[in-house]
Amino acid sequence: MKMNKLIKAINKFIDKKIILPIAKLFNLISTKFKGNSRNFEKLITKKSGMIVISLIIALGLFWLAVNKSDSLIEKSAEVLYNQPITATYNEEAYVVRGLPKTVDITLVGRKSDIYLAKQLPTNDITVDLTGLSPGVHKVNLKYKKALSSVEYKLDPSVATIVIYEKATEEKDVSYEIINNDKLDSKYMVDSITLNKDKVYVKSDEATLKKVAYVKALIDLDKLTDDQRKNSGKVKIPVKLVAYDKNSNKINVEIAPSSVTATLNITSPSKEVPIKLIPTGSVVFGKAISSLTSDKTNVTVYGKASKLEKISYIPVYVNVDGLKENKQYSLTINKPKGVKSISDNSVNVSVALGDEITKEFSDIYIESKNLPDGYTVQAVDANSTKVNVSVSGVASVVNNIDPTTIQAYVDLKKVTEGEVSVKVKVKGSDLRATYTSMTQKVTLRITKK
Repeated sequence: MKMNKLIKAINKFIDKKIILPIAKLFNLISTKFKGNSRNFEKLITKKSGMIVISLIIALGLFWLAVNKSDSLIEKSAEVLYNQPITATYNEEAYVVRGLPKTVDITLVGRKSDIYLAKQLPTNDITVDLTGLSPGVHKVNLKYKKALSSVEYKLDPSVATIVIYEKATEEKDVSYEIINNDKLDSKYMVDSITLNKDKVYVKSDEATLKKVAYVKALIDLDKLTDDQRKNSGKVKIPVKLVAYDKNSNKINVEIAPSSVTATLNITSPSKEVPIKLIPTGSVVFGKAISSLTSDKTNVTVYGKASKLEKISYIPVYVNVDGLKENKQYSLTINKPKGVKSISDNSVNVSVALGDEITKEFSDIYIESKNLPDGYTVQAVDANSTKVNVSVSGVASVVNNIDPTTIQAYVDLKKVTEGEVSVKVKVKGSDLRATYTSMTQKVTLRITKK
């Protein structure tokens, strides 16, 4: 194929530089003798006329050869960059360090020869290490000439190498998922199994000592669109990479170089209610009569172990300083451990009414977060229960069940002895506000 291109280039050169000029010359002469063509015919048929014409053509060709041949005869140079090196040695027994991967070749010669040399098939630069023993060696890099008329110069032409005996060590294989975001948000990799959990790492002893672990990098970007959006088991080949203790890659031979990873792709989900939680306080004399949304439930997706701990999705509604009914468009935030949620927003309506207050008596005080190894006891009866004031609209307050009101003390940071702690109260109906009539109680903390 390359030889055909060369022949076509030569033909094009002859046609452009020789045939076309001669044709133009005859056309010019014919134009000059227009109207007297008989005399022109006599001129080219006479022997003397043909001699003159031949002489003119010969002089033209001579001029052309003198002025144009320099481009074909003069010496030139051209560099072939990054030509690969092929080394011959016993790869099962030895490791070679210091041998460059590529060299640059400078071709020196006539332009025509360089052009031809580039078209001809070339051989890689070779170095024969057969028979060399472990240690430091200087070796010559060789290149088989495609044309003897072209001079070849290698850079570098000599390499200083070190030959080591190859050692082998068995290593455990772990795995890591990368590009996890490439998986559809409703799906997740539930489990992974590798067809091999141990591999052999081969290199010189000094390098092997640096290998801390071997890891299979499972790239989810390599899954097909269908695999990313469906549950099931998927098998993919995974290359292995060796690392040092600082997680830097180490260039060693790993046998086998890859393993097969089986991914169990699942889509655990759970439907949970939306819980509207007002924050702040509405204006004095008013209370929330209703707190509703256009969505009552959402479906969450994630690890099954995480979903088990989710009983509702909180949506916080800022009603601080609210004077009249209002509608909100709020974002539903994903709880920690949730990959995806069926709805990202919710419309909430808040209605206000006139506030009343009602008192609930004898709400028992619970203890929370008491450290292990301690017991708690009230110093008197007044420290065991409190009265709670509940404020809200009449329809809410009058329907509150006292058992849904919780009074408690947080003992997380208490010390041994008698302590005075703040009483906190809360209720299940978040439209109302709850206040303990007793601010603090005294308790006795003792070790068991």
